This record gives sequence, C-alpha cells and structure tokens, in this order.
Amino acid sequence: MIQPHTLAARLTSRDRSLLRAIWDFRVLTSHQIAEAYFDSSDAARKRLLTLAQIGALERFQPNLPVGAGTAPFHYVLGPNGATVLAAEDGIEPGQLGYRRDRVLAIAYSSRLAHTVGVNGVATSLIHAARRGPSGQLTAWWPEHRCTKVWGDTARPDAYGRWSDDDGMLDFFLEYDTGTEPLGRVAAKLDDYARLTEATGIVTPVLFLVATERREANLRERLLQQPAHMFVPVATACRSSLAGSPDGGLAGGLWLPTDSPAPRRRLGALAQTWPDIGPSHQPATDVPQEEEGTCSPS
Repeated sequence: MIQPHTLAARLTSRDRSLLRAIWDFRVLTSHQIAEAYFDSSDAARKRLLTLAQIGALERFQPNLPVGAGTAPFHYVLGPNGATVLAAEDGIEPGQLGYRRDRVLAIAYSSRLAHTVGVNGVATSLIHAARRGPSGQLTAWWPEHRCTKVWGDTARPDAYGRWSDDDGMLDFFLEYDTGTEPLGRVAAKLDDYARLTEATGIVTPVLFLVATERREANLRERLLQQPAHMFVPVATACRSSLAGSPDGGLAGGLWLPTDSPAPRRRLGALAQTWPDIGPSHQPATDVPQEEEGTCSPS
C-alpha cells in the first residue's frame, strides 16, 4: 500500500480537485471527467488510469443491453484517495464516512443511471464555464446534500447556481429518466410549493427530460398543477443537445412554462423571473481548477 505522504506527492492540484468532486458526486464517468477537467479524452484516459493504479480511484463498467455498445468506465473514490481527502481535512479516514463496500455498491444500484445523468448536468455546465468567456457554476449540491437540507419537504435531484453575462440563477433540478408516470413527476411541484412557503424563498425548478414528446406532455401536466402558480418552472429535453452548439445545457434549451417561445439560455432565465435573485447563498463549493492545471498531467 502506498504511504499517504508518497501518494500525496504524486497528486496534482487537479487530481485533488477531481478526487473531492468524485467523493461528492459519488460516481463520474470517464466522459464526464474529461468534459469537466481535461482538454482531451486521451489526456483524461491516461491520468485516470494512473489514479486507478495507485488506488486513488477505482473503476467499473456497467453491463449494457445487447446491442447497446460498451459503457464508459465509471470512477468512484478509492481507499488511497479517501486517505488523502481525510488528511486534507485534518480528520481520520473513518471520519470522512468512506467505506469501500458502500462506494463500490453503487455499481449495482438501480439508481446508477439516474445518478450519472444528474452528474452529467453538472459536468456539462462546468465544461461550458471552462470554454465560455463569462459562465460560472458557483454551486452544485448533489441529491444527498439536498436531502440533508430540504429532505423533509422536497427532494431535488440537485441544486445549482449558474451565472453568465445574461444573469445569475439559482435552481433546483429534476432529472427525468422516463420511468415515472408524468402525473407523479408533475406532482413534485407540490413539494416545492411547500418548501417555498416554509422558507419564504422562491427557487425555480428545472425539469430535464429525454425527448421533445415527453417534454410537451409534461408541460401540459405542470400547467395543471395548482403549485405552478407559486413556483417558476422551465423545461428542456436532452434530445435537443446535439443541435445546441451554444453552450450545451447552459445554452438556449430552456422553455419557461409561464412565457412563450423562444427557448432561453440558462442565465437568461433570470431575466424571465426578474424578482427572483440568488436565494440560498451557499459558499462557492464547485471544485475549481487552479490556474495552469488544465493541461494534461
């Protein structure tokens, strides 16, 4: 086993940021890591292999249906990576909450595809921030963090804060995989209305679905919810991403339910709801690369 001080000396600033992000996200694919942290897939592949070989990360490949191709490697925090993070925090590894059996159990979780999908929203926005002149994802709380704060009332798949030249937007994310009936998906607005009433804070909810047809049907259901009068909502569909060269999920994909077309960029939604400003005031907690760490290492 590599000694902690030896391992720490082999890690770059980007490595450390990546380890902490994977611990918070629980799992990231090789594609997502390359998108958010590297300048090329080849550089990501080589570095991730090294991090796996030294036990900072561990990886697995889920089985896909016949004919669906090969899944990318999925990366989770390794035992040596947990040791490094604990040392950085001045705590013992056990206090970090890391248990290898629980970390690896995500490979068999029925919610793996959903977790990876939600995490892909974050990495898409981080990528847009890296490539764009003004975009910045200054906060991202995965589901487990949201549940600790708001779980008695609402259970967002994620909470984020995005800013660019168009504006600054706090939002809750609902990532739809298509497995739930639309009525149940739309009824989640009731929970957000209760949260708004309890906190006095109005936070928009963004519903991201797979196809245009499901989006259109969901929008009809959302407009029928009484809670729609109290919670700002916008929708987008992932099938449109291929035709959106202007920033991916930060681009012009989002359609408010209370405003006519056209679709808007993520930051521009703040102009749609001008009375809603940054609400929950989290500290900047998206792992940021230090200057000069974007090049392959």
